[in-house]
Amino acid sequence: MAFCKYSTEFIASSKTELDNIFINDYLPFAKPKDVVVYVYGLYICNSTSFDNSFENFARTLNMTEEEIVASFEYWEEQGLVQILRTNPIGITYVPLKNVISANKLYKPDKYTTFNQQANDIFMGKRAISKHEYQEYYDFLERYHFEPEALLMIMKYCVETKKSAVGYNYILTVAKNWANEGLTTTLQVEERLQKFEEKSPEITEIFNCLGIKRAPYVEERALLNKWLNEYGFNLEAILHICKSQKKHLNFEKIDSLLTKYYEMKLFSSIEIDNFEKEKQELYTIAKDINKSLGLYYENLEVVVENYILKWINLGFDKNLLLSIAEFCFRTSVRTLDGMDKMCAKLFKLGILSLSAFEEHIGNILAIDNKIQEILDSLSINRIVNYIDRENYKTWTESWKISEELISHACSLAKGKENPLKYLSRVLADWHEKGIKTIAEAKDTIPTNNTKLPQQNKNFTGRSYSQEQLNALFQSIDEIDV
Repeated sequence: MAFCKYSTEFIASSKTELDNIFINDYLPFAKPKDVVVYVYGLYICNSTSFDNSFENFARTLNMTEEEIVASFEYWEEQGLVQILRTNPIGITYVPLKNVISANKLYKPDKYTTFNQQANDIFMGKRAISKHEYQEYYDFLERYHFEPEALLMIMKYCVETKKSAVGYNYILTVAKNWANEGLTTTLQVEERLQKFEEKSPEITEIFNCLGIKRAPYVEERALLNKWLNEYGFNLEAILHICKSQKKHLNFEKIDSLLTKYYEMKLFSSIEIDNFEKEKQELYTIAKDINKSLGLYYENLEVVVENYILKWINLGFDKNLLLSIAEFCFRTSVRTLDGMDKMCAKLFKLGILSLSAFEEHIGNILAIDNKIQEILDSLSINRIVNYIDRENYKTWTESWKISEELISHACSLAKGKENPLKYLSRVLADWHEKGIKTIAEAKDTIPTNNTKLPQQNKNFTGRSYSQEQLNALFQSIDEIDV
């Protein structure tokens, strides 16, 4: 008698685990009585306190001993149990994870007919190895595929690919069909008949591509997808075959049709228009990269990530090229940098070259006014960032008129630091609310007026570059 054991009540209230592999891969295809035997046997294995005799097993299930043995023989064939002995019978359950990786053993006569017919199919072409037969058996068992259906696939593959076909190719076709739910002889026969029904279409495609052999299974499957799933007509498919470069195959055609399908382009006219526009986009991408000093071997990335985005925002080609040149001259030499520039111009509503040039003109007009101020104060230099900030403060923040600024310049002229004096005068007038020259003449500037903050780190450049800097500064201030 065992030293420790579970009570009958404890065992009755416990649980018996059933692997999901068994539920998914074995239970749906087994006979009900075989499932009962397997599950009850699993329960008995975990219930050491019960009478674990063969007689009690059969009596509990109300089955004969012969029926029990037949069920365990079925599960042994599936690789889930091992029959250790027959008199008295002894059964060992095998972990299902071991079943998947191990080769199953089949009764010698189970696939005799299959072996003979498979050998006839390959007669005069090549021999079938034991390993290949084992792969076929495992597939038939795992997918519960009818042997006659696999033979039909095998024959079709051999007839189309001749002696070059290997068992991996045959099993790939069979597995794909099994995953579609085609596992019976009737279902496979119907699929092959559909292939034959599409022969006129695939023949035209083959003629267009200059292919002289018979169609492969996967090629017929692709044609079925193009016509029935995607909804393309034969005219559109043939148009693609004729318009593309040489060395076009079914995989390349499938890639193109999948792209057109996702873009909802189905007719040859729609496809041609898209391809024409795409070539124009590639040209734009190439020119922009050249202006920025960049090189991309694959322009498709540039088109998809940048050019299409800018075109869809409404930018015209000439403006994009001008922006690229402008970016290069202002040391913005990446596509991401140009993208940020485009985003700011979009916020300003600048989408055409004329609008861009008008914007530049407005900025340069302001620079000209500032230059007149500098000239009137006898300051011999070009306009810089600080000047622009000061002028912006005077005219936009303080609302001081140009006439009043001109009058202040007349007061500042000849001073030791005329620009500093000018700023102090204008700040004083702003604080006192002076808006006219008459009011200004009655006022003497104070010395405690705060001046606008200045950037001491600025370094001047050539005039043409300063014009660009003026524009860059204007655009760079925009938040996106």
